[in-house]
Amino acid sequence: MSPSLEKIASDNEVQSTPADGSKDVQLHQAAELKKRDGRISRKAALSSYMIIAAAGFGLISDGYQNNLMTMANVVFKNLYPTQYTSTVSTRVSNSLLVGEVLGQVSIGLLCDRIGRKAALVSTTALIVLGAILCTAAHGAHGSPAGLFWFLTVARGITGIGVGGEYPASSTSASEAANEKMLKSRGPVFIMVTNFVLSFGGPLAVSVFLIVLSAAGEKHLNTVWRVCFGIGILLPLTVFYFRMRMLSPKLYRDGAIKHHVPYWLVLKRYWKTLIGTCGAWFLYDFVTFPNGVFSGTIISSVIKDGSIKRTAEWQLLLGTIALPGVFIGAALCNPLGRRNTMILGFSGYLVFGLIIGCAYDRITQIIPLFVIFYGAMQSMGNLGPGNMLGLVSAESYATPIRGTCYGLSAAIGKTGAAIGTQAFTPIQINLGKKCVDVYHAICGVVGILVTYFFVPDMTGVDLADEDEKFMRYLAENGWEGEVGDDDDETTLDDASFDAATLEKGA
Repeated sequence: MSPSLEKIASDNEVQSTPADGSKDVQLHQAAELKKRDGRISRKAALSSYMIIAAAGFGLISDGYQNNLMTMANVVFKNLYPTQYTSTVSTRVSNSLLVGEVLGQVSIGLLCDRIGRKAALVSTTALIVLGAILCTAAHGAHGSPAGLFWFLTVARGITGIGVGGEYPASSTSASEAANEKMLKSRGPVFIMVTNFVLSFGGPLAVSVFLIVLSAAGEKHLNTVWRVCFGIGILLPLTVFYFRMRMLSPKLYRDGAIKHHVPYWLVLKRYWKTLIGTCGAWFLYDFVTFPNGVFSGTIISSVIKDGSIKRTAEWQLLLGTIALPGVFIGAALCNPLGRRNTMILGFSGYLVFGLIIGCAYDRITQIIPLFVIFYGAMQSMGNLGPGNMLGLVSAESYATPIRGTCYGLSAAIGKTGAAIGTQAFTPIQINLGKKCVDVYHAICGVVGILVTYFFVPDMTGVDLADEDEKFMRYLAENGWEGEVGDDDDETTLDDASFDAATLEKGA
């Protein structure tokens, strides 16, 4: 276990007590050490709020990156009509997903084994590096094929950082919110995770419209590069704060950095893993291709093929999807996590069948098509979009929260990659209306998986599950060290050290 702050203060007091035993000096040192512990406590308390805020600002860059290809696909199709085939489009779009899967698994492990702070700093650096490479992407001798391969690799690097943000930011935010605002942990978590991720869609399209209006449709190469370049700035806004923050108290007290009993973890949480992984797979299988290809879908519905009009309708579509986030946040406590998720999956069933069965008629009226399509996405946000991250953060004990969260999110992004890969073939071979019928089928399966496998942790203190988990490990013969000594040192260094006190005395 990590040494307590009281022990650190006591040790420093003994070390700095002068030989003459002067009572005045001892009282002075005791007063200074008390101030020091107070400053440490205040910094730790402030750090919890900083973690929650930094999660929101960090994940908004994820939402931006996830939706960047929505209009970029339209631009590339306009610039390179013969070279930017459906195969190339899918490859460039999927490279982010492949990177996200790698990032979610690897950084999910990293944030448990090394620390929340190290994981958050790593993800920020990777997103910045990937965004820089995307902005500077070129093919040899101006080759379009080379450009798209460059973008594929660069988007993959970005994806590792974006994917890592999911377990790193979400676990940290849930732990910090549990410490400071237990009763409102769910709504607060949703607002700094799924809301900002969902807001990334309208943000990306708004940025595109502004840049397009400034540069004009004759300078589309400038437009897409500037849009990618803005993706460099967003993660930089939180880099400094993440360098200064501390890991949440739950992690500092409960981390298992060595000899993690993964077999015991699997025996305890196998059913929950089926629920979070399975539901996330189904949600991303539907949602991600809808986001990536919605610009292409709308442009095919608009008769004149205007890029600006496509972006405007895309902005409306993204905005209609946002109210579901707020409704889900309001329902997650009174209705419960599981029931709210079931309600959201039901929206896929209802709107998927409506759009699929009446596709030919609805697409004749563009506003009606966008409203129905947006309503389906809003129901997705209300249910699984809001709840999956929340239940994945709440259902597992602190020592393995990042690992299990990352695995669940990675399975989800695998579903997104499969859905993106299957989207175009389904459209071509079975017709566009069949895509929405598949959405309805996924809604039904999602309801069943949620009902039978997802636990409801509404209002439960995360520390309670930690205690049960530790008791379970002890009962099964596990012996190991618990606690994060590294952050204890950070706490100590964050204020003023004993040497400074001694010198001042």
